[in-house]
Amino acid sequence: MRIRSNPVRPERGRLAAESKDAIPTLAELRAARLPLAWFARDTAVVARALLGCALVHGARAGIIVETEAYLGPTDLASHARFGRTARNAVMFGAAGVSYVYLCYGVHEMFNIVARAEAEAEAGAVLVRAVAPLRGLPDDAAVGRGPGKLTRALGLSRGQHGRTLDGDQLFVAGWQSARAAAIARGPRIGVDYAGAWAPRPLRFTIAGHPAVSGRR
Repeated sequence: MRIRSNPVRPERGRLAAESKDAIPTLAELRAARLPLAWFARDTAVVARALLGCALVHGARAGIIVETEAYLGPTDLASHARFGRTARNAVMFGAAGVSYVYLCYGVHEMFNIVARAEAEAEAGAVLVRAVAPLRGLPDDAAVGRGPGKLTRALGLSRGQHGRTLDGDQLFVAGWQSARAAAIARGPRIGVDYAGAWAPRPLRFTIAGHPAVSGRR
């Protein structure tokens, strides 16, 4: 499986593809679309690998700069801890499917089901932040945080349960982040999760201005 991968050389915390002369066309992004099998791996591995990829919805696209991995029923920060419900059923299903839910009655949160299907009962990656790539204002704050991200890309629960291999909603393997450019640490807002709270399941492009919360 070949994925387009342009090495990232961060300058002042920004990704190479964000320069004005490197904006991809939608056709180029579609050509770099990741197959669903790419998401059928360990959830944390996928969360890390998504950094530098492009999340595309319609004519809008952003480079993923921050993610969090949420595992199966034993992960006390994960929705899967409740077992399979009507709300979280997709977490127990096929990889490469969108999981969108409303948080605190205000924010739509966009997740991607990612799990090694033969090994993990459930799993999903929360996409926490994107940097502008196509169709978005040239402002690092526009997708800084999961609620801002969904508003910027026009995502909502209307996209819940979609496979991420269509023409309108997909992930493109546009770049890959170098190991030296990646930071990991505890997830944000999961203090209730006991021993799971400090686990390093949050991944970021280190120092990027579009990263939310703790930098």
